[in-house]
Amino acid sequence: MANLNFEGSLILEKLAQVNLVDKFYEAVDSDDFTTIRRLLFDALVDEKDIETVLRMIEEQF
Repeated sequence: MANLNFEGSLILEKLAQVNLVDKFYEAVDSDDFTTIRRLLFDALVDEKDIETVLRMIEEQF
């Protein structure tokens, strides 16, 4: 998962606003899609963007 680069993205900005960046990267490193989805939802990321992020992570397998 280290190949994914969300630096400077709106996704990270939203996660940072609710102090969830570290938890997000932990979930990404663990391939924990349920937690990733929940964290993004908690950060008020819209469903379309959540699906895009999950697809990006899944494609890295």
